[in-house]
Amino acid sequence: MMKVFLKNAKMFQDGRFVTSDFSVIDGVLSSVDTADKANYPNFSVYENCYIFPGFCDVHVHFREPGFSYKETVKSGSMAAARGGYTSVCTMPNLNPVPDSKENLDIQLDIIKKDAVINVHPYGAITVGEKGEKLSDMEAMADEVVGFSDDGRGVQSEALMLEAMIKAKELGKPIVAHCEDNSLLRGGYIHDGEYAARNSHAGICSESEWGPIARDIELIKRSGCAYHVCHISTKESVDIIRRAKAEGVDITCETGPHYLTMNDMQLKDEGRFKMNPPIRSEEDRRALVEGLIDGTIDMVATDHAPHSAEEKSKGLKGSLMGVVGIETAFPILYTELVKTGIITLEKLVEVLSINARKRFGLKEDVGYTVWKLDEKYVVDPEDFLSMGRSTPFEGKEVYGKNIMTLLSGKIAYENI
Repeated sequence: MMKVFLKNAKMFQDGRFVTSDFSVIDGVLSSVDTADKANYPNFSVYENCYIFPGFCDVHVHFREPGFSYKETVKSGSMAAARGGYTSVCTMPNLNPVPDSKENLDIQLDIIKKDAVINVHPYGAITVGEKGEKLSDMEAMADEVVGFSDDGRGVQSEALMLEAMIKAKELGKPIVAHCEDNSLLRGGYIHDGEYAARNSHAGICSESEWGPIARDIELIKRSGCAYHVCHISTKESVDIIRRAKAEGVDITCETGPHYLTMNDMQLKDEGRFKMNPPIRSEEDRRALVEGLIDGTIDMVATDHAPHSAEEKSKGLKGSLMGVVGIETAFPILYTELVKTGIITLEKLVEVLSINARKRFGLKEDVGYTVWKLDEKYVVDPEDFLSMGRSTPFEGKEVYGKNIMTLLSGKIAYENI
């Protein structure tokens, strides 16, 4: 039986931290009256911890069904729990693609059997994510959190409008991977200084912000709730900021690597390759400003595991995608909170509160308990995820999760 006494713990409640004592007995967190402290002599005692609502990541890839050699629902959800997450939303680039109720049920069965936290799937926008014909959105609507063709942008304006109208009818958001294929031109990292210096093919910023601008006009016509995945450019921030000011129903996310890195920090290694790419310092600063002023609503990891072989071919030859769900909070706490750029309260808001509000997730949130003074070096070999490719390898960070609790159970513990 796990018995823990959390002395002088700071719990996040209603937007602020309140200091009190708590006990955890077999996954159940309870407040402790001062007079009862003497009743806990045999408990493991931890002082000055922080108790957060479980984090929520609306953009992960757990790779099952179809690609379980990269990650499984079990390994991905265990890694998420270690990162402090109690809810995640899984993207649909799977095999089979969840573009029908029949295909979706395969994924739902795995989730029901193996997930250790709340796992919500997205349905695909188009059949096979091929961008040619709408999926059976109506048949999947009751069991998906929204619709996305993540990994591929919907190139057809007419088809995207049709999808938005249908999603509006079903009361579900469109969650868009914004990428104009005609502007990629074989690029695989940001079209910036590093690419020019090292003769790499670049991906221009317009390939991202162009589709966002297009889709904002379609939102105005359809009335659809719309969420933009993993924004990385200063233009995207400006466009979304203006749209929000006009009352457009739009939200967006960015990732920890976009907020804390720029393209001059790249190395010719697969662990620095993701889509969209890490961009310039000017872009990074714009993203931070967008996070501070509320233009960017939430931080999502785009946790995207691949095999070691798939990530071993440098920037040009490796597959796109890095893991991040076990490092998100420590990286953001170390780089943004400890440096005074944002408050800890703001970090909790963008990691937990805003995502659940936007996506209407009303399940048990649970708790995650952290020792913020713990310092260590990110070591991918220590991950619970099957993926090991992270741009943060070797980074010294603060913040270690000691437990994640959900629905009276221990989803993760390091006591």
